[in-house]
Amino acid sequence: MPQIAEMIDIAPAAFRGQPMPRRTVTAAQWDQAAGEAAGGTLTLLSLWATQGAVQMALLDPARRTVGIIGIDVRGGKFPSVGRLHAPAQRLERTIRDLHGLIPEDAPDARPWLDHGRWGDRHRLSMAAQAASHVAYEFLPVEGESLHQVPVGPVHAGIIEPGHFRFTAQGETVVRLEERLGYVHKGIDALMQGATIARGAELAGRTSGDSTVAYAWAFAQAVEAALGAALGAGPGAGPGAGVPERALWLRALMAELERLANHLGDVGAICNDAAFAMMLAHCGILRERVLRTADLCFGHRFMRDRIVPGGVTHDLTPDGEAALHALLAEVGRKFPRLVALYDTTPSLLDRTVSTGRLKPELAARFGAGGHVGRASGRDFDTRRDLAYAPYDRLEFRVPVLDAGDVNARVWIRIEEIRESLALIAECLRRMPAGPIFADLPAAGAAREGLGLVESFRGDVLVWLMLEADGTIARCHMRDPSWFQWPLLEAVIENNIIADFPLCNKSFNCSYSGHDL
Repeated sequence: MPQIAEMIDIAPAAFRGQPMPRRTVTAAQWDQAAGEAAGGTLTLLSLWATQGAVQMALLDPARRTVGIIGIDVRGGKFPSVGRLHAPAQRLERTIRDLHGLIPEDAPDARPWLDHGRWGDRHRLSMAAQAASHVAYEFLPVEGESLHQVPVGPVHAGIIEPGHFRFTAQGETVVRLEERLGYVHKGIDALMQGATIARGAELAGRTSGDSTVAYAWAFAQAVEAALGAALGAGPGAGPGAGVPERALWLRALMAELERLANHLGDVGAICNDAAFAMMLAHCGILRERVLRTADLCFGHRFMRDRIVPGGVTHDLTPDGEAALHALLAEVGRKFPRLVALYDTTPSLLDRTVSTGRLKPELAARFGAGGHVGRASGRDFDTRRDLAYAPYDRLEFRVPVLDAGDVNARVWIRIEEIRESLALIAECLRRMPAGPIFADLPAAGAAREGLGLVESFRGDVLVWLMLEADGTIARCHMRDPSWFQWPLLEAVIENNIIADFPLCNKSFNCSYSGHDL
């Protein structure tokens, strides 16, 4: 049997701006795709259910192509991908929670997002049953002198809820098991029947620190479903596609979002190693980025500024001047903070060799963003599945292979430098023209896929539109789906006191994980 990537004719990266093709496969072909993902030939991008079917998005890393395959559900069951490929397990448990579809021979049949208190409000199918109210069974651990340390789900400060169950021998962690899904937004259910405008609002609220990336990925999916050509120039008529200036403004917002989050994370990681000075100085720079974003686009986090068809706010001369001032300030102050980090032995003693993620594990889970790139996975959607205007920009994707907390700090440091350069380049090459264009009507059922590089990694949005343009189904996958399980792996054989460092160096999204 030929490789699944060749057999299903996985669409090239040029799928952007065009309806996304998908092919229904047999159970044998489905298993083959799962096996090739497990073997590393393909990378699992996501797994979700639609009416009567389960869909799997796959990346062919060698050819830099993406495709979607689906399998019809028979008798409420489908072949488990997780039994062959561990990264699919939590997605399969979610499918069971939301749709009541059962992955056959799945290694883990426990609920994932459903804590037994939803009722029917957040289910996408009446076939889904409420999870039992009996105590959730964490995986057993056997050995001498073991004790458990439960942490959460309620945490100090503003951190979102998540439960961490440590099994330790003395101070050394033998196993960590997570349980998430305490927020219960029901965002997939809210998407059903929503207008495109309402869907854009919901997408931008999936994970608040990545509102730009989610809004852009949603806009990409809508624009692709409607077959909207990208990069319409000045004077283009209705339905011609997203204006060029809007695409460059989107990139400007995305790099500001990346800059703010990375600055905040560098400071927060150092703070968890009792080096509060870095938190203070990085916090000041992060606040400068957020205030500049507010001045330029009318909102500190640029929420609701990217919409299908373009953007809602233009950059004024005053905004451009503020951005140049921001670049100068960060460019002047941040190198001193980097030098401070790199010359503080007590700080490096906490970050170097702590929480090491092996490159083979990062590759197996398709870990995106700083988590994957700090462990040798050389992948960035902006470059490898390039979308405008990144297909016309030159930038470096930093990659390290140490895989420890220190490496994840340095990936952020290097990406801050690249974001500063990209913002400057966007300002220099910003075209004139409109910032929004009306998109063509749907007219028939359509599907589209969006993939955007957030500061955490690749955000995926797939949607199906009804003929009247309302949303039939929308699935959004945060990078954290493939990063949270790896956090469990990296803390093993570290001490409990190093968990905050490991956790913050990953900085997975709780909210983006809760559908």
